[in-house]
Amino acid sequence: MDYRLLSKTGIKVSSVAFGTAPLGGVFGDVDEHEVTKVLDEAFDSGINLLDTSPYYGLAEERLGRWLTPHKRERITIATKAGRYGVDDFDFSPERIRQSLEQSLRLLNTDYVDILHLHDIEFSNLDWIFEDSLSMLHTLRDEGKCRFIGMTGYPIHTMRRVIEQTDVDAILTYAKDTLLDDSLSTLLAPIAAERQVGLMNAAAVSLGLLTPGGTQLPFDHPAPTAVRHAAARMIEIAQAAGENIAFIANQYAIQRTKAATTVVGTAKINHLRQAIQAASTPINEPLLEQLLAQRPDPKDRPWPIGKEENR
Repeated sequence: MDYRLLSKTGIKVSSVAFGTAPLGGVFGDVDEHEVTKVLDEAFDSGINLLDTSPYYGLAEERLGRWLTPHKRERITIATKAGRYGVDDFDFSPERIRQSLEQSLRLLNTDYVDILHLHDIEFSNLDWIFEDSLSMLHTLRDEGKCRFIGMTGYPIHTMRRVIEQTDVDAILTYAKDTLLDDSLSTLLAPIAAERQVGLMNAAAVSLGLLTPGGTQLPFDHPAPTAVRHAAARMIEIAQAAGENIAFIANQYAIQRTKAATTVVGTAKINHLRQAIQAASTPINEPLLEQLLAQRPDPKDRPWPIGKEENR
């Protein structure tokens, strides 16, 4: 496993992080025994960053039952506050504090390493940058989180976070993939200048870059041009006898300028494939064919969050 510095946090994180959303039942029921097995697999493989959230159903509770003191010493835990359901957002200072304190109880720990505000594009950014951010500072000062950050999809929003706040890290998703490389091209330069750690997620674009297609419990937000590009990429990979999801993970993990790429799964074989993708050399001629299918940059963004934040 490769390890990279998460900028000014000073934390060396594994290039593959483990996303716990599937363990919480977000995409269907998962047996507790299977949860333990896949967490053990991640830990034993050298993954040292676990990403979770109150939004992810039972994820924090299950992670807390698995997390022994010995494991806690070796694991970086990133959780979130502010989003609690599909349409349930509350970024008020009081709710952020309540959320973290509940997370600490569920996770069976005295602190988390990173506390993010979750999917901020659905709220008023000016308010978040004042009142919500102030509470993050307070919680960090109290030792309940070591570092603070924000997560979201729109590049415009995340760039504002980097430029206008003093967060330690940000996480964005589906922004360093075969379909869209705007994390590395548009965010990475300013993040490096401001020493903000970058976390990448959704290498397979929430299922678009998989042979079976997306299996989300809601309609995929990608526009038509992105869907068509993904379909062409799948066809090209299949014609070459390759798995598009494996190539998508190779690209996202190996070529991103983020410190880590979060891979969420409840299946050990999928986790092993992602870890293998981190070190398997990329088929460059095939990659060139795939990247040629990318939609025009203006057609890549998904319509997520408040319109003024996109």
